Amino acid sequence: MKKIKNNVAGAHRVAHRKTAPESAVAQVCPDSPTRIWINLLALAVSLGAVFWLRAYGQDLNVKTHALVVVALALALPIIVLEWFFLKPYRNPSAGLDFGRRNYSLRRTAVKLLGFYLAVGSVAFVYWLLPEYHGSFYHNYFSVVRAALPWWLLLAVPYFYLLDGAMAEPKDSYWQLGSWLLGKRQGISGRAVGQLYLGWLVKLFFLPLMFVYMGNNLGTLLAFDFSRLLDSFRAVFDFTFNFLFYIDLLFVTVGYVCTLRLFDSHIRTAEPSFLGWGVALIGYQPFWSLFSGTYLKYDEAPAWGHWFWNTPLAYGIWGSTILLLIAIYVWASIPFGIRFSNLTHRGILTNGPYRYTKHPAYISKNLSWWMISMPFMVSVSVPEALRHSLLLLLVNFIYFMRARTEERHLSWDPTYVAYANYIGERGLFAFVGRWFPVLRFGNGRLFYGGGEVPPPAPLVTGNAAVGAGGC
Repeated sequence: MKKIKNNVAGAHRVAHRKTAPESAVAQVCPDSPTRIWINLLALAVSLGAVFWLRAYGQDLNVKTHALVVVALALALPIIVLEWFFLKPYRNPSAGLDFGRRNYSLRRTAVKLLGFYLAVGSVAFVYWLLPEYHGSFYHNYFSVVRAALPWWLLLAVPYFYLLDGAMAEPKDSYWQLGSWLLGKRQGISGRAVGQLYLGWLVKLFFLPLMFVYMGNNLGTLLAFDFSRLLDSFRAVFDFTFNFLFYIDLLFVTVGYVCTLRLFDSHIRTAEPSFLGWGVALIGYQPFWSLFSGTYLKYDEAPAWGHWFWNTPLAYGIWGSTILLLIAIYVWASIPFGIRFSNLTHRGILTNGPYRYTKHPAYISKNLSWWMISMPFMVSVSVPEALRHSLLLLLVNFIYFMRARTEERHLSWDPTYVAYANYIGERGLFAFVGRWFPVLRFGNGRLFYGGGEVPPPAPLVTGNAAVGAGGC
């Protein structure tokens, strides 16, 4: 750390010399808004709740009540520990100052009107679309119906408390409420659009992840641990499910906890159709629509078929798959209560993000090659080649997903500093040196060379405060 500080000091001296090259300025990794030790401690508490459920919670519905128990067991320790040790409400990004006491019942009422309109819009979409009328989401909606009245009621003191402390209280909820009351002057359509994009993210992802997490939790609670002594296959199956359960636990909690009070609100949402397209294509129901018709790369026998008769190779190959998935899950843990696709809720720079900008995408895509093994000759060499090319297309979709995320986050100077640090010192920095077009684009999908003015914020002024969060 001392060496880095010395480099920074030297970099500042060089920066004042007009003749010094830009490369002389050392890049420093910004601090992360989360702490790994807090998230790991909360995870331990949540896993303790799982053991409690196995021993004493048999009467609780696994996909509703038990799921809420383990989610709260993760979220509450993170919130409490961050409140005491990190004080997130003091972060400039939270936009709060509880010494202001600028309370306004009228302004709060307008905000609540906007909030209730946003919630009503989500409910209307759920009512309208056939996707949400089947039994798949039944458990999710049963929890929502039980929690919704309390949530809407608690929103009243919450909005009033935050309104008096906000540096710029006329946020996007206020603008949406004002618009509904007939006021048009001074209302930012972009801010209201960002608000609805943030709600659209939660509308789509939260029920999906809630259901997936319930399924994994059910498997975990019913698992017979004595099976782990039978074979590596039992170890692989348990570990595979357990790792994805941890991932889904952080993901589900993240989509719920979009709260400005804890600086975990949505700053901005992905504004481009391309960004949404390459993200949503990887999730149901869109994945079934595209994969079966265009991207079906896993028709050949999977990895277990090739190694079943060679136990040593089976164990090594399977362990490598689990290692890649563990890296993928490791990339979810630093989020704490801030996980969310297609949104900006703070720039993570700790954990695996200290080494690369997209550890989850890299490890997940590599694991797919090892799981499906499309390159193995099952029917013919042309078929193996075709399956491999299809998986490469899936990899390309994730590559574009990474690039659109970087473009979206480029308006934040913290992310620019982080991306430049990774570009200089990251694990894969050599890729940018070998292929300059793949360097950080700073507002563009690809690096085009030369100096580029920083992209303008997606929302500014009052609109920037609470663009998509409470």
